[in-house]
Amino acid sequence: MKFHDLNLKGKNYKLDKDLILDAYNLGWDYVNLNYSTENFKKAINYKNELNQEIDEIIANYQNENKINSENKFEFEFGLEINPKSQNELYKLSKKYRNESKYISVLGGDLAINRAACENRQIDVLSRPYFRNRNSCGINHVLSKEAVRNNVAIELCFNDILSSYLSFRAKIMAHFREIIKLYNKFRFPLIITSGASSIWETRSPKDIFSVFKNLGLSQDDLDLCLDDYPNQLIEFNNERENMIVLGVKKINNDY
Repeated sequence: MKFHDLNLKGKNYKLDKDLILDAYNLGWDYVNLNYSTENFKKAINYKNELNQEIDEIIANYQNENKINSENKFEFEFGLEINPKSQNELYKLSKKYRNESKYISVLGGDLAINRAACENRQIDVLSRPYFRNRNSCGINHVLSKEAVRNNVAIELCFNDILSSYLSFRAKIMAHFREIIKLYNKFRFPLIITSGASSIWETRSPKDIFSVFKNLGLSQDDLDLCLDDYPNQLIEFNNERENMIVLGVKKINNDY
């Protein structure tokens, strides 16, 4: 099993390196750093250099400690868009789809949540409950749209970690509502740390223990932290060959 955290908050070279190495030390096998549209292109410019340095540091660490891991640690850069309208969501997803292997939409507004679930260019509706005290942000209609368009719903652990008292209780109630919808409709569900610094990163074991108490079984947690993220990654690696959903071009060499 590989542990995937698809939402670390990317900022700059040094902080990104610290986040990635801390995630590795905590036991994650794959992490995705998300950037705003303003910072995404800046990050892409230093991605290769960062990748080379991370590989060297991990290789040296494993050699010194005689670690022979079956899972190769990997990281990717993604894009988080925060549209003000459904039309802006459509324009941004169309503009950046070929530039990023991972596009998430910050949720909260019900119209934005619906537009994200209906858009096959979107990978993840992130935090549909965001800034929404009265609703978890999705319902049976949006759940069906997420299934139909293969849009994952993201629950962010940092929303629990950084909240207190009644607000934390409300967030956890929203999580339970979304988990009930997941159990009924089986849309892709992913769990992320949402960490923006090393002080907010947590191990997969910590994530497991919290979300078990919120109603997810061990099998579902395996799906949320391994299968669903891996399916998303594999699909986007093949996206350029996709003609329509489920049909892709293949090269025949004779």
